[in-house]
Amino acid sequence: MTIRAVFFSDHPHKLDQVYGAGRRQRIAALADVYPIVISSANWHQHQEALANIDVIFSSWGMPTLPESAIDAMVNVQALFYAAGATDYFCRPYLRRNITVVSAWQANAIPVAEFCLAQILLAFKGYYRVNQDYTGPSSFKSLSQHRYAPGAYGDTVALLGAGAIADKLRALLSAFDLRVLVIPSRPKRRTVSLESAFEQAFVISNHLPNRSDNAGLIKGEHFARMRHGAVFINTGRGAQINETEMVNVLRLRPDLTALLDVTSPEPPLMGSPLYTLPNIRLTSHIAGAMNDETRRLADYVIEEFNRWLNGQPLHYQITENRLMTHAC
Repeated sequence: MTIRAVFFSDHPHKLDQVYGAGRRQRIAALADVYPIVISSANWHQHQEALANIDVIFSSWGMPTLPESAIDAMVNVQALFYAAGATDYFCRPYLRRNITVVSAWQANAIPVAEFCLAQILLAFKGYYRVNQDYTGPSSFKSLSQHRYAPGAYGDTVALLGAGAIADKLRALLSAFDLRVLVIPSRPKRRTVSLESAFEQAFVISNHLPNRSDNAGLIKGEHFARMRHGAVFINTGRGAQINETEMVNVLRLRPDLTALLDVTSPEPPLMGSPLYTLPNIRLTSHIAGAMNDETRRLADYVIEEFNRWLNGQPLHYQITENRLMTHAC
């Protein structure tokens, strides 16, 4: 039986990137692909054809269609989403027993790799050295760098216990470092958030994007940080009370904050996040970018092959996973 597939996207340029370099052709070799990309703007023009579709492929920009439109796609059995979080669109499909697959594990890989690089540089004191080394008089020998312990025997704290923290912990296992994992749900913690900020030389935020995590990390946590310590945020900007963080960093120039996410994003013109010397901003680059995005398509194509062959799926999204996987 021929499987009929369609691509959904409100951001076709992202779809082209993720499914580029032969990925669309790989899907076309496995299914009869509808020639038009379906979006929020054109779905009603293609309703008759969509009634015959078996599977949907998408990525960032998955349109949130009205439930009547989903009901009209009477043959759809599965949705393959080559990106991470599915919360904003997937529940209507799950309620109709449509299989939903996400590449959330693939999206965690580049974030973990990015954080690993920052963690190792932090332990070497790179960010302080780079900031302070402005001329011959500021050159220091190795023995003079007292604020950086080096990457041996010290402690890293990972806030959150989801896919990114799991992958980062696995990467860190190659190094002689103690790793504390702090689940976002207090009842699951064996180390408190406060203690993590006190113990670790590097604290890396991977808390899930839940409302109860908004503003969770406050000035009092930054004030507990060790001399010279480094905070990394690739989670969400809204999880940090940025005003309180800035106040502490002004008083503690020995600390460094590496912020890949902020709230709002980008920070408003005139924000001290741009000007404080011990804050380093990157423009949300930790996640999959450019060639890395193709890994997302590879994951869902592999899942599509498993689905076609009746094999167990590795990255299926269920209501239970939506409630529990972000730890």
